[in-house]
Amino acid sequence: MSAYLLLKFFHVLGAATLIGSGAGIAFFMLLAARSGDRQLVAGTTRLVVLADWVFTAPAVLLQFVSGLLLMEVGGYRYDSPWFLAALALFLFIGCCWLPVVVIQYRLRARASEPLGAEFQRLMRLWIGLGIAAFGAILVLLWLMVAKPLPMF
Repeated sequence: MSAYLLLKFFHVLGAATLIGSGAGIAFFMLLAARSGDRQLVAGTTRLVVLADWVFTAPAVLLQFVSGLLLMEVGGYRYDSPWFLAALALFLFIGCCWLPVVVIQYRLRARASEPLGAEFQRLMRLWIGLGIAAFGAILVLLWLMVAKPLPMF
């Protein structure tokens, strides 16, 4: 197997992990929050924080490193419209994800109290950032597969 195909495999694995863990985290977090059950919310937020560190963070690192290595091995230009668009989306996703992680810690702390207005405000912010990031991930995946912009 060539270095390019091996790197491409890891890049796709990272993308699949990001999409899968993102969707799973969102699903379980939303269901727990909607339940209003503080114990369920506390347990779910604890697991969501853990899942972000175990799955999402390594997948982000894998995506970034494998993407840069694919650029090198493939001989692609870093000033190409395709790479600049992909990099902008990657940075946008990071700017959404980092606050989401902080919010998850706050939600976890609030779960020991009655789930009041502040919890609801944090959940709305978490959902909004999550939708923006997940949408950008889907666009980034489309860019990765379709390569609609010049790469050289």
